[in-house]
Amino acid sequence: MEVVRAKSDEAEALTAIAYEAKRYWKYPENWMGSWRGVLTITSEFIAANVAYCAKENGRVVGFYAVTNENDGLRLEHLWILPEAMGRGIGRELFGHAIAQARRLGHRTLRIEGDPHAEGFYTRLGARRVGVTLTTIENRPRELPLLQYDLTKKSGNM
Repeated sequence: MEVVRAKSDEAEALTAIAYEAKRYWKYPENWMGSWRGVLTITSEFIAANVAYCAKENGRVVGFYAVTNENDGLRLEHLWILPEAMGRGIGRELFGHAIAQARRLGHRTLRIEGDPHAEGFYTRLGARRVGVTLTTIENRPRELPLLQYDLTKKSGNM
């Protein structure tokens, strides 16, 4: 497995990975449709942000992207194909994202994660700092807000 900079012409493949990974958690299809804007990766997004892919035998099996927002650097995406989960690819990509964030001179990396991903991030050293309250189909939903301290070695990174 290698981690390489994502290319603009890989937008469709990255979008497919984001959708497959999100579907892994068995969300209803109407919810998936409501997340179209969040899960669709465009070539412009790739060109404008720090985005890297995990490749096995030339095939993209996961990716991440960090964006520079008003509140600092944010891990916007980290998705792994379900068939490639459990092999350390997510850990490798997160470690790569941490290294890139440090290289860019940031002190923290913020993450608004899917509730199913919170344990993954906390095992790797992120800590919960709040929640984002949303609704979907008039049902409340809490998204964990996490933060990774880039100034010290923490967790397993």
